[in-house]
Amino acid sequence: MRVHLDRTACQGHGRCYSLAPDVFTCDDDGQAVLLVDGPLSSDQEVPARLAADSCPEFAITVE
Repeated sequence: MRVHLDRTACQGHGRCYSLAPDVFTCDDDGQAVLLVDGPLSSDQEVPARLAADSCPEFAITVE
């Protein structure tokens, strides 16, 4: 399972890095940044899905 972030859609609401701090962080402008390059670990899958479901801009997909 992989997570994808559309940084052009991100508006910096911060829900993703609040819900999945092992998967996302934020840059100096408050925009989301992926911490994971490659498949998610089993511990990261549920938080990543919660982050995707909570993103008001639909900037996150988990496949």
